[in-house]
Amino acid sequence: MGLFGLFGKKDVKEELGKAMPFAITSGFTPFHLRANTRSTSTLSIKLKNLTGEPVMASVVIEVPDKLSMDETGFARQKEVRLGMLAPNDEKGLGVDIYGNTSTDSGEYTIGINAFVHYRDYAHVLNGAKKRVLLRVV
Repeated sequence: MGLFGLFGKKDVKEELGKAMPFAITSGFTPFHLRANTRSTSTLSIKLKNLTGEPVMASVVIEVPDKLSMDETGFARQKEVRLGMLAPNDEKGLGVDIYGNTSTDSGEYTIGINAFVHYRDYAHVLNGAKKRVLLRVV
């Protein structure tokens, strides 16, 4: 029975709402940004469905003030809709993170939030969070 069996006899919502829905692995290429210059690093994310049901998934990436998700320097978050993930299926994505002339050296915390949706992307059933550090030297 799939995720759309929420209204059937089997209560899939209870099962998906309790357990950790995803395994999130991530890495940076290159592994750091340069301070006070325009530079970019690609955040690679792999999302694995740990549930026994197919799920609709999306990922939201959030960066702090001195970094951005686009070249203009204004976007602080980005949503990527991954579509349906089968049980134990894995999807990968890469997003660019930009530094600029006001990016000082140090460590910056990047937030990765993965969500399980039902019906459409406006309805969230469960989620998983991960925080990663990006070094700026």
